[in-house]
Amino acid sequence: MDLTALKQRAEAQAQAAKQGKATQDGTAGGTGAAVVDVTEATFQAEVVERSMQQLVVVDLWADWCGPCKQLSPVLERLAGESNGAWVLAKVDVDANPRIAQLFGAQSIPTVVAIAGGQPVDAFAGALPEPQVRQWLDRLLTALKDKLPGVQAAAQQAAEQAPPDPRFTEAEEAAQRGDFDAAAAAYERILADEPANEQAKAALTQVKFLARAGKLDPSAVQRADADPADVAAAMQAADFEVANGRPEAAFDRLIAAIRRTAGEDRDKLRAHLVELFELFDTADPRVAKARRDLASALY
Repeated sequence: MDLTALKQRAEAQAQAAKQGKATQDGTAGGTGAAVVDVTEATFQAEVVERSMQQLVVVDLWADWCGPCKQLSPVLERLAGESNGAWVLAKVDVDANPRIAQLFGAQSIPTVVAIAGGQPVDAFAGALPEPQVRQWLDRLLTALKDKLPGVQAAAQQAAEQAPPDPRFTEAEEAAQRGDFDAAAAAYERILADEPANEQAKAALTQVKFLARAGKLDPSAVQRADADPADVAAAMQAADFEVANGRPEAAFDRLIAAIRRTAGEDRDKLRAHLVELFELFDTADPRVAKARRDLASALY
């Protein structure tokens, strides 16, 4: 479906567009910035071009349509709550039949999601608000890394969100040096939300900090003196990471993995993977060590 089909008509009606188009701040006909009334003349700018930055949801409606009067207020309210992640483009199909034809709408209300200049999803009929929310959430999740407006809105929402008291409890415990209490708080979060990546990462950090506070500097010497001492190798690796030498720590554990088998090898591998999690996944030192680990194992 080529949404630029109306472009020539829009350009021919440029003067009409100036009169009927929403103002630059997005207001139109008394509606908020998240809602614009769209005509055939303004379609290219308000839908196609706008969809390059944010999700545009086109609402095809008519004044005589009862279900439209149920759905449109829901869409308008949700658009107003979106922090600019998406905009509602309202199209009166009686006044703009070519737009309805463009979308092949067989009935109204019909709602079409536009991203990057093309339709990405649609539904017909007056869905209940929970289903509309689910539909929008799914679209925004899929588009969050593709449209700047969606990404900016998600960042703004995260910044405005009140702090999670569960994380506050854990962070305060870590700040006062009570790493066991902090770890327990993060573990409680994960018991409720096993997929919470923030809690997983934080738990790894506080567990390491708890170990780092008890490190024996002689562990490096003991590990060097006895390469078969698995416990000393892991303690030495912790000491090296805590002192800014992660590459030495990774090399030490990978060398130990090459020499061992069975339960000792499993302990060393698990410890190494836990140390990886202290760093950004894109860290070149981690990437190299992961390759070396794979070579050591296989």
